[in-house]
Amino acid sequence: MRNLQKIAPCLWFDGQAEEAATYYTGIFPNSKITALTRYGEAGREIHGRATGTVMTAAFELDGQPFTALNGGPQFKFNEAISFQVGCETQDEIDYFWDKLSAGGDPNAQVCGWVKDKYGVSWQIVPNAIADMLADPDTAKSQRVMTAVLKMKKLDLAQLQRAYKGD
Repeated sequence: MRNLQKIAPCLWFDGQAEEAATYYTGIFPNSKITALTRYGEAGREIHGRATGTVMTAAFELDGQPFTALNGGPQFKFNEAISFQVGCETQDEIDYFWDKLSAGGDPNAQVCGWVKDKYGVSWQIVPNAIADMLADPDTAKSQRVMTAVLKMKKLDLAQLQRAYKGD
C-alpha cells in the first residue's frame, strides 16, 4: 500500500519493526498495520538479513502513517526526536503514559516525556498546555512552566490551578 502522506516518519529498529508496529497499533485508536515488506536475496551481502524476514512494517497511528525499518544495530533512538501525543483529559494522559512507559526507561520520565521499551521518546501532553504556555500574561505562563518542570507525568488539574494562580 502506497503512502499518500507527503511526510511520514521512518523508525529504525534492529529486528523489532513488526513487533513495534503491532505494539503501537495496539495502543492508539484507529490504528493498523498497512503493509509488510520482506528481505529477499538481493543485497544480502549488504543487509545481512535472512530471506523472508521483515524489512519494513508500514502502519498508521490514528491516521498518521509511519514506517518501521529493520535496519540493524548501527543506530539507536534518542530524545532529539520525539512524538507528541495530545490529550484532552487526565484519563487520556494516564492511559498513554501507562502504555508507552511500560518497559521503558524510568529515568527518562520528566516533564511529560517517556521513553518506551524500544527507546522511542514520547511527549504525553494535554492539548491545553500550548495555550497556557503561549498566554501573553507571562505570570500565568511562567507558573505553568514552573509546574511542568516539577512533574514526571503531567497533571492537567495541577497545571490548570497553576495557570489560574490557585
